[in-house]
Amino acid sequence: MTRVAYVSTYVPQKCGLATYTFHLRQAVNNAKGWKGKDPVVVLTENPADRSGDPVLWPLQRNQVEDYAKMARKINGSDIDVVSLQHEFGIFGGEAGAHILTFIQNLKKPLITTFHTVFKKPEPPYASIQREIAEKSAKIIVMNRKAIAYLQEAYGIPKEKICFIPHGTPEPSSEKRQHVREQLGWQNRKVLMTFGLLSRGKGIELILKALPEIARRIPNVLYVIAGQTHPEIRKREGESYRNELQEQIRTSGMQQHVAMIDKYMDEDELIKHISACDIYVTPYPGMQQITSGTLAYAVGLGRPVLSTPYAYAQDLLSDYPELLLPYENEQAWIDKTVSLLTNDPLLKSWNKRMERIGETMHWPVIGRQHASLFAEVRERESVIS
Repeated sequence: MTRVAYVSTYVPQKCGLATYTFHLRQAVNNAKGWKGKDPVVVLTENPADRSGDPVLWPLQRNQVEDYAKMARKINGSDIDVVSLQHEFGIFGGEAGAHILTFIQNLKKPLITTFHTVFKKPEPPYASIQREIAEKSAKIIVMNRKAIAYLQEAYGIPKEKICFIPHGTPEPSSEKRQHVREQLGWQNRKVLMTFGLLSRGKGIELILKALPEIARRIPNVLYVIAGQTHPEIRKREGESYRNELQEQIRTSGMQQHVAMIDKYMDEDELIKHISACDIYVTPYPGMQQITSGTLAYAVGLGRPVLSTPYAYAQDLLSDYPELLLPYENEQAWIDKTVSLLTNDPLLKSWNKRMERIGETMHWPVIGRQHASLFAEVRERESVIS
């Protein structure tokens, strides 16, 4: 049985990476058919917060010597492989450079999942990612475009890079119409966005287009679900949420927008996404290489509309008609109206998204990771 140590943030921390790691670990354990518990090296500001659970190994984010100490702990354990969930912002040091100390001291094989990959990486990110990539036995990406990015930027051999889709929950067995009634959406045409609220998500575009959409579809509702990002709240409080609310009031769209200011648990999130008619990610930035929110929507079989950022281009490569330019407000209006006023067309998109989503459900992703972890363990044992 392959023993895995995960390095990441972790629940109950409210961030996408923590949630992702929780579900990945659970899915891999299920794939292994194992009752044991693989540890998580969990980033923390205060190790006392995590000291009560022996499966969670706290790593002090800003103490560089703690990274070397943790590597030595893993070296002396029965861990077979280390799964590093890499985002620059979660580790200490400039651009998360402290993780290099961990890697330099680690003697167990490292498998790194890059949640961010730049097409043209710049300092200080480039040198850090290069070293991580070079010292990893395997690299996992969730976007096929990232394979070429890593090859071109760092000369990483293609056979070292593995594409595994972003994992998603499976659709609920609960009847969709019943959920819509619970939410009070039974007589509404619902657009939805979810995630930690921050600038750069393109929400303003949908709000700007909404008056014309509402004129043509009087029962339309745009649901914006999620708390303000904690880092945004630290810097500026709720000023961004207030700006959006003012935009809604000024345009007279109060009856057509619902802002849900809470962090939803998994079951609640599945219900809301499953009950919406169209999920939207109108991001203005084109470089985003992964999007857990778009992955969830497709995994749950919902029709989607998106700007053509890197992840959306890859995930929806067979359906370019679902990708709309950020600057073309009229295209968003026309496409949204055409879908929401044509139930057979909307259902056909539902089926197409379900076919993509079946390849992304956590049991499938868990088996792919478990197989890769075992492959690396076996290869490294032969080499050693």
